[in-house]
Amino acid sequence: MAEQQCDKCSFRAKYDAKPRSILGRLWRWHINWCPGWKKYMTSLPEEEKMKVADKYNLAKYKK
Repeated sequence: MAEQQCDKCSFRAKYDAKPRSILGRLWRWHINWCPGWKKYMTSLPEEEKMKVADKYNLAKYKK
């Protein structure tokens, strides 16, 4: 299986540029259930995972 490219995702870039845009909100909704995002988050080192969780306000990864 291919490696996750979530750090290079164009939807994620849209969210970073304009979080309130339609595509930005679609990406934010999408990561709540996306199995690829979950795999990406669990593959990150703990420190990096906390940075991403803080940046996107992801409470389930802030444990």
